[in-house]
Amino acid sequence: MTEGRNIKLRVSYDGTHFLGWQRQSGSGTGNGRTVQEEIEEALEKMHGHPVPLIGSGRTDSGVHAAGQVANFVTDIARIPADRFVPALNSLLKRDVRIIASEEAHSSFHARFDARARTYRFFLYCGAHPLAHELPYVWHLGRWPDVARLNRMASCLRGEIDCSAFTASGDQSLTRSRFLYGAHFFPEGERLVFEISANAFLWKMVRSITGTLADLDARGADPSEFRRILESRDRRKAGPTAPPQGLFLWDVRY
Repeated sequence: MTEGRNIKLRVSYDGTHFLGWQRQSGSGTGNGRTVQEEIEEALEKMHGHPVPLIGSGRTDSGVHAAGQVANFVTDIARIPADRFVPALNSLLKRDVRIIASEEAHSSFHARFDARARTYRFFLYCGAHPLAHELPYVWHLGRWPDVARLNRMASCLRGEIDCSAFTASGDQSLTRSRFLYGAHFFPEGERLVFEISANAFLWKMVRSITGTLADLDARGADPSEFRRILESRDRRKAGPTAPPQGLFLWDVRY
């Protein structure tokens, strides 16, 4: 990126009413909302011309973000970098919020420069979540064996072929990913699953979470999860967890 200033954004959004982050082919024709498209529309209103927005990664329909990162190049010299926060928020609906903006190096690329992405999946383990919590948790309705879950998740570290936990439509050139680790921890009536990797396959986090919850419900030996992982066969894994409890939590550079 050689012209204008390169602006880095930190973005949060409620994914309930979005098809996901990435602009869809045919967007704007009634096919549904995407986060990228709505921020780009706000940028176009500010600039008077289209402004491409680069995200650190895609999130699926219904998935939320607390720390998505994006960048764009602006030719507006008069706006300080940090003022893009109130300027964009004034043009966006309340389910998308820009929470930080700063000037980045001209070569910064939100996707290609990312070193680690962290997701958190929130499982509600109590009997009756409050109504406003339902769009943001997977209502499990029971307390699983957290020690067993963490023994199973302990093998999610290092360079791993994650074919067993991707959707059939994934178009990645390779299904190997470097995982920095994964663990569960309680938070009130919720159980949080946190997982970090250099990148993720399509529906990978939801597939891992659904499989772990299913194995725990069946009282499976922790070694069963490793066998599924090493099989590289999605048919041997468990169900895909719903999107409601999943958040893109942080991106590190």
